[in-house]
Amino acid sequence: MDVLDLERLTPAARRILDAAEELFYEHGITAVGVDLVAERSGVTKRTLYDRFGSKQQLVAAYLLERDRRWRALVEQLHRDAPTPVARVLAPFDALETWLEGAVRGCAFVNALAELPDDDHPGRRVVLAEKQWLLELFSGSLHAGGFPEADSLALQLMCLHEGVLSLRGTAPGVDAVAAARSAATRLLEG
Repeated sequence: MDVLDLERLTPAARRILDAAEELFYEHGITAVGVDLVAERSGVTKRTLYDRFGSKQQLVAAYLLERDRRWRALVEQLHRDAPTPVARVLAPFDALETWLEGAVRGCAFVNALAELPDDDHPGRRVVLAEKQWLLELFSGSLHAGGFPEADSLALQLMCLHEGVLSLRGTAPGVDAVAAARSAATRLLEG
């Protein structure tokens, strides 16, 4: 299966991907085998392999699906933002919604820790998502006329990623509000 063809999933493939997303996020990629994904989705292992080809491709599809939903949320908030500052802060605003129920932090960072092989298709999805976010910050800052936009984009990226790390390690902390406040101060400075 071509990982990029997620819009045309069969009902069985959609069940597989939904089960994989829940299991991979809750238990980790390496801890979950295709037997469990097949069982949870109500299909045979053969069907899983027919639809996705391999566990590597299933992992990449899982990450790509999350990436598409994340980007859609951020892009919507970015488009609807009334000011240049609000456009830059859109990824922080998206975190409020995105992190509801997320107890293990960032699925992309978690996956990156489990996928050390540079050639793993899932690792490439994660790295592309992080690069996209950095470029979104940079592009928004340049478009808004902020000085030292590239340096500021990296600082914002660090704040944003810090929120995701703290979600898994310090669940009682309101890291989103703290990071958004710090980002606002950076933009005003």
